[in-house]
Amino acid sequence: MSGQVWVTNTLGGYMSAKNLSKKLRYALQPLVKYRQFCDAKDASQQGKKKGDTYHWDIYSDVATQGSTLVEADIMPETNFTITQGSLTVTEAGNSVPYTGKLDNLSEHPVTEIVNKVLKHDAKKAFDTLAHAQFDLTPLRVAPTSGTSTTAVTVSTNGATVVVNNVALGKSHIGLITDEMKERNIMPYVNDDYYVIARPSTFRTLKNDLEAVHQYTTEGFQLIMNGEIGRYENCRFVEQTHIGKESWENAKSDGAFFLGQDTVAEAIVVPEEMRGKIPTDYLTIVPC
Repeated sequence: MSGQVWVTNTLGGYMSAKNLSKKLRYALQPLVKYRQFCDAKDASQQGKKKGDTYHWDIYSDVATQGSTLVEADIMPETNFTITQGSLTVTEAGNSVPYTGKLDNLSEHPVTEIVNKVLKHDAKKAFDTLAHAQFDLTPLRVAPTSGTSTTAVTVSTNGATVVVNNVALGKSHIGLITDEMKERNIMPYVNDDYYVIARPSTFRTLKNDLEAVHQYTTEGFQLIMNGEIGRYENCRFVEQTHIGKESWENAKSDGAFFLGQDTVAEAIVVPEEMRGKIPTDYLTIVPC
């Protein structure tokens, strides 16, 4: 058995010891960061047992833009096109088996502990899955020549065209948001985009903003897990679930800039905790 057992201290034996504290303690865990930005769709509405592909419609702008009319002119007519997006439904799961002896002899509630650690694991697992989809974006931005703080280079093939050699700064934020606006990328909320990255990626930016006092809390409410501030129509979120983005020269890690319509998550069955039916001996008590 690869789960929790009594005979190995680190797998269960420590759950009953002389002078054992009754207080349950757990390893520190961050909240989900990437998954909170997914567009959740109820896949069960399309009908279960109808295949593992989920579809949604995407509507274009009208083909001909409206304009002024002269009195008695016939009202112009136009149309729009419909395309479809799709995803493939998959499953994710994990389990922690434990022995009856461990449950009987433990000073701590084994079931409660197992439920807690599995919830922690689910947070990290779903965040990792969401991050993998965000990372498929074809739009990539890097400082021009790798060192510029006044210009950025945009590529559309899923890879940067230069080697980054400068930390993310406040000038980059303005240049990137300008690029997003001119590409008509809709803001995520109100007029603001979101930026998500590891804390060290924002260090130079936070130092810059402290110097110019660009961020105040008046009239501004932090609404996302890990949100730390706002600047140039961007709200910044720190995450620690995902490791380094493997940027070269260690000058700055990757950061994701998010507008509307990010990653679609089709929920057929929400995550839940299930008890496994015993596969060893089971005592049946007659009624």
